[in-house]
Amino acid sequence: MKKYVLFDHDGVLVDTEFWYYKAAERAFADVGVTLDKEQYLRDMSQGLGTWVQARAAGITERSINGLREARNAYYQESLRTEAIEIEGVVETLEELSKYVHMAIVTTSKRADFEIVHEHRHIRRFMDFVLVREDYTLAKPNPEPYLTGLKRFGATKDETLIVEDSPRGLSSALAAGIDCVIVHNEFVKAADLSQADYRIETLAELKDIILGAA
Repeated sequence: MKKYVLFDHDGVLVDTEFWYYKAAERAFADVGVTLDKEQYLRDMSQGLGTWVQARAAGITERSINGLREARNAYYQESLRTEAIEIEGVVETLEELSKYVHMAIVTTSKRADFEIVHEHRHIRRFMDFVLVREDYTLAKPNPEPYLTGLKRFGATKDETLIVEDSPRGLSSALAAGIDCVIVHNEFVKAADLSQADYRIETLAELKDIILGAA
């Protein structure tokens, strides 16, 4: 049985990845550039960030700084106004808390994370949260999950990572920690075949935890 679970956040515990993309798309449109979704997903899976297509379109770094501010503002607007809950998450976390210690390891910035959790009940089940400001190298580098492992004082064998994206899976693989991929419609076409487990909803996680050697 696994004793510790490190959860990704966006797309796993809250349905935010689509809105992050839409915020970027809106910022690109402000300067007359169309953001290609498939290229965006490929760039994000490699940890290249949002602005590869902007640079390819000849947009200067100074202008990209302005786009970044616009994207962030649009995204935070969505976090406050859109329905980003994933059905059954809170109930599943409450059940899992009887068996394992849990934490969140996210590439979300602290400001965005705080907006998401102003009026939600997910954090109360977590021993700690690591946001983007809490480590140096982001996913797909293993540092975020190795930082979480160290914070728990846990071994790799007794820990499980829950992810939804190629970037997160690459981080888990590089960290040498078993990874469960939960279905996310936004990245459904991605190659996630190297995951140790695949599930449709978090409710299926209990069986994996209790049955894991």
